[in-house]
Amino acid sequence: MKKHSYIVVVGGGLAGLTSAIDLVQKGIEVTLIEKEIYPKHKVCGEYISNEVLPYLEQLNLDICSLKPVRISNFMISTSKGKKIESELPLGGFGISRYTLDNFLWEQAKKLGVNLITDQVIDVFYQEDTFEVKTAKNGSVTSDFVIGAYGKRSGLDRSLKRGFSNKKSPWLAVKAHYKAAFDEKSVALHNFDGGYCGLSKVENEMVNACYLVNYESFKKHKDIDEFQKEVMSKNPYLADFFENAEIAFEKPITISQINFEMKNPVVNHIFMCGDAAGLIHPLCGNGMAMAIQSAQIISCMISKYYFGMEMSREKLEKAYTKEWQSQFGTRLRTGRILQKILLNPKLQILVQKIARIFPILVPFIIKKTHGSPLKC
Repeated sequence: MKKHSYIVVVGGGLAGLTSAIDLVQKGIEVTLIEKEIYPKHKVCGEYISNEVLPYLEQLNLDICSLKPVRISNFMISTSKGKKIESELPLGGFGISRYTLDNFLWEQAKKLGVNLITDQVIDVFYQEDTFEVKTAKNGSVTSDFVIGAYGKRSGLDRSLKRGFSNKKSPWLAVKAHYKAAFDEKSVALHNFDGGYCGLSKVENEMVNACYLVNYESFKKHKDIDEFQKEVMSKNPYLADFFENAEIAFEKPITISQINFEMKNPVVNHIFMCGDAAGLIHPLCGNGMAMAIQSAQIISCMISKYYFGMEMSREKLEKAYTKEWQSQFGTRLRTGRILQKILLNPKLQILVQKIARIFPILVPFIIKKTHGSPLKC
């Protein structure tokens, strides 16, 4: 039996849950479909720029109640251990996806979002109406669909998105550790074939999340050997893994991470978060971008819903234009930075330049971050 909802959100990550919370607070009926059961760990850097705090406060989301770690400093090291330190222009906070996503899920439930635990297998659009087909609960029809299902999904193939049929060389690994670490800092340590982010989250845990080229990784029998033989050539990573105690049974991984350009609107679906565009983890701003993309689409849909004179076509063009305006430069900067940091010679050159011109580091950080969100 089909049910109708004004908005269907596919995916319960940061972009999906935040947009659902925003829209339902504006009086719009929302159904959110998420395949996973919370709470759950996700592969993520777990650092959020303070630029999103005004928006979260506007939504009455008490992030302070989750006891996040306040972060104000940044440190980056080359694969040989040469480091640069800088203050973060806006600062940020560390919070695990295990805690934050579950918090947002519970808030959405309290506010009346219709939450469905199921997998979306296809989305059809015809005569100004969507039909969202699920694996277990039949179909839901809606006037709009927000795609917030993350980096990669079987749904991308159904929608014939170009990148979905291409292999990607990137593998991401994440785990929490008990370790001594400066809670005010987020660190990015390079190694041969990738880079690793370290930062504290709640409960005195340190999140270690790294991205590595699979060609480099597959030469070693397992994660432990790779960390000892490759990553630990960076003295900071060697010290960390030697003295840290893993809090997970084993690290969690995700493969086939694709950083190609994506379209913010596909088959009339508004894509948000990583489904719309994935910034390189070294920029440390993916979580904030997901939340901001939720703000953009929620604002536009609510104006459309409450009488804005605009066709669906114009709404889609407006969202695409705004998405590119807010995130296009950040994504391009991220791609350039990754090419530099994965080249040992360029690492050393940039490190030397940054020592001569220390203002360079905060300038680059600003290029991958935004201003505090105006509500």
